[in-house]
Amino acid sequence: MSAAVNRVILLGNLGNDPELRTTQSGQPVANFNLATNERFQKDGEWVDSTEWHRIVVWAKTAENCAKYLTKGSQVFLEGKLQTRKWQDKEGRDVYTTEIVAFNVQFLSGDKAAGSGGAARPPHQAESAGASSPAGADSDFPF
Repeated sequence: MSAAVNRVILLGNLGNDPELRTTQSGQPVANFNLATNERFQKDGEWVDSTEWHRIVVWAKTAENCAKYLTKGSQVFLEGKLQTRKWQDKEGRDVYTTEIVAFNVQFLSGDKAAGSGGAARPPHQAESAGASSPAGADSDFPF
């Protein structure tokens, strides 16, 4: 029996505010970059390394991320890796690998509360479905 797993789990901080758009049929989609950091020893010295991840979220999760998250917000997310292909203006194939997140947990206070953190967003924002459209202008299949 053949089995496959495509699962990503990350804990990190947003590198930018989420950018919310809608597809031609009105489906919300948001994108942001997430930084994960690790520290390791190299030649007896501690070295910090940051890895950047492109994140895509759909539907209500996209709306909640845009509403409550800002650059620097800490999140825990689960999703899957997806590689998309398109052609640039010169007709060359371009590929991008991103994480389609289906579960995003907000670990920082929301932007409406400011630094005081008096109001907090819903602890978890989830969207149904685990796949995304092949193209940026198509709908997310539910």
